Amino acid sequence: MKRPGALREALINLAILLLLVGVAIAAHLAGQGFTVTLATKVAILALAGVGLNLALGYGGMISFGHAAFFGIGGYVTGILASHAADGTPVFTLPFTVMGSNDMLGIWPMAMLVAGAAAGLIGALSLRTKGVYFIMVTLAFAQMIFYFALSWSRYGGEDGLSFYVRNNFPGMNTFDPIQYFAICAGLLALALLLTAMVTQSRYGLALQAVRQNSLRAAAVGIRPYAIRLTAFVLSGMLTGLAGSLYADLNRFVSPAMLSWHMSGEIMVLVILGGVGRLCGPVAGAAIFILLEHLLGGVSEYWQALLGLLLLVIVLFSPGGLIGILTGRARHG
Repeated sequence: MKRPGALREALINLAILLLLVGVAIAAHLAGQGFTVTLATKVAILALAGVGLNLALGYGGMISFGHAAFFGIGGYVTGILASHAADGTPVFTLPFTVMGSNDMLGIWPMAMLVAGAAAGLIGALSLRTKGVYFIMVTLAFAQMIFYFALSWSRYGGEDGLSFYVRNNFPGMNTFDPIQYFAICAGLLALALLLTAMVTQSRYGLALQAVRQNSLRAAAVGIRPYAIRLTAFVLSGMLTGLAGSLYADLNRFVSPAMLSWHMSGEIMVLVILGGVGRLCGPVAGAAIFILLEHLLGGVSEYWQALLGLLLLVIVLFSPGGLIGILTGRARHG
């Protein structure tokens, strides 16, 4: 039987998801396509946050380089779509890879490449701890950012436009509500996967490593392998979010790889609640709402966001979910 606090949090999580879907449906019925697009952006950024939350909230890995995986997912999508448009192969050696405008083909590729990058970055970064881990992940992300900046074949600093949104079987992806349904469905699957992983034996081992890696190692748990697995899975989910974001805008640029993007993803996780299942969803909703309502009033709207973030860090480390459940701290 669930504890009262856990049951309350589960109900709040369900309410948050239903509210997101309800807003999108109501906006669609009212003919407000822009609001549906905002809800879609919330779902995509929440998915990126779910990826980071797996590493940060459950694994205790403070990564400041998750924009690398977000941007890689976006670039894989843009590159495959642009080559599909002109009929040229992406590369021919050691085997030929053609472009694609099929989402069901693009998503696995985006996740695979992002996961491979996460495996390489994690394998090296996890040999360090604390602030060194933060700086190494940031350094790798900046390396990829500057590579994309100078990659003239795919637009360099101007980015890459592919104009036509990719296809999903049986759906019109240009219809805002249908594309929202795709993104919200993937978000729900990612949340379900996260819940299953974190409640499994592996998830318990991951949280044991987060709390005390020395004690975990003493009982036979291998902290390095446990953390690396979580980091790779985290990178794959964030890469999928990057793919959806590129399709939303039909454009990808080095900005998706910048440290600012890493910061945004981390901020929305903190706002909603680190280590809370739907914390990234709540945080993404707050972030997009503030950006939409205050962005047109003043270019300094992020100052209010910074103040809100400061208050949450000082008085409610559990974020918005922690406030609503009365469980201020994650544990």
